[in-house]
Amino acid sequence: MPWTDTARRDYDRREPRYASDLTDREWALIAPLLPAPRRVGRPRTTNLREVMNAILYIATTGCQWRMLPKDLPPASTVQRYFYAWRDGGLWRTISNHLVMAARELEGREASPSAGIIDSQSAKTTESGGICGFDAGKRVKGRKRHIVTDTLGLLVGLVVHAASIQDRDGAPAVLGSIRARWPWLRHIFADGGYAGPKLEGALRRLGDWTIQIVKRSDTAKGFEVLPMRWVVERTFAWLGRCRRLAKDWEKSIASAEAWIFIAHIRVLTRRLARYWHGA
Repeated sequence: MPWTDTARRDYDRREPRYASDLTDREWALIAPLLPAPRRVGRPRTTNLREVMNAILYIATTGCQWRMLPKDLPPASTVQRYFYAWRDGGLWRTISNHLVMAARELEGREASPSAGIIDSQSAKTTESGGICGFDAGKRVKGRKRHIVTDTLGLLVGLVVHAASIQDRDGAPAVLGSIRARWPWLRHIFADGGYAGPKLEGALRRLGDWTIQIVKRSDTAKGFEVLPMRWVVERTFAWLGRCRRLAKDWEKSIASAEAWIFIAHIRVLTRRLARYWHGA
């Protein structure tokens, strides 16, 4: 993308206090999806926009909880909301709503009918939790197994040990989206997903078709493969959040939550730029 004056203005982040802070347009996308205050008990005094800013600050910079700047809410408060929203599935819900909005703005149906599956191995730390060794990529840690639509938007995610092969982990991630995206039944994948074992597992999940996209045997050097580049680009988008440089989390639930937060960051900025241009 060329850096024209218009593009520089649309991508400019100097206005907020921190570059990771939500702009007014971005906050307007998220605010309606957050839980309303309770009808009983003490009134809510925490500013949820500041909580979101703090969580996005951690996602963007990769800093520890206790390293949050003092002008953001206390780390204990931010943690409490992060874990409550994680356990309630709110991060996944927000991501799914923004995916539908982004697809409709592109003139697509809200629910995709085809997707691309792939995985990314990430190193873990001494924090503990589920871990394995990916012999192919020589990485000890976990795999981020995702499904995107043909635009590269995240529609499915499961994090598991890196020792689980792609064809063995695929039924879990596809099973997790079966009810949420009922029209998505055609999957593009690389050669790691080929074989009758996965086909048999998918038949038990429903009417799925999987199309293997392989590199040509006669190709030399770099070759862009149809559809497969889309999911690789999604990993690159998510990788802009330094919290995902490694898997720092002890629990799988937290590891998945930070990936959804990184995706929410991508989508809010995209949708806000669209409305700004419109």
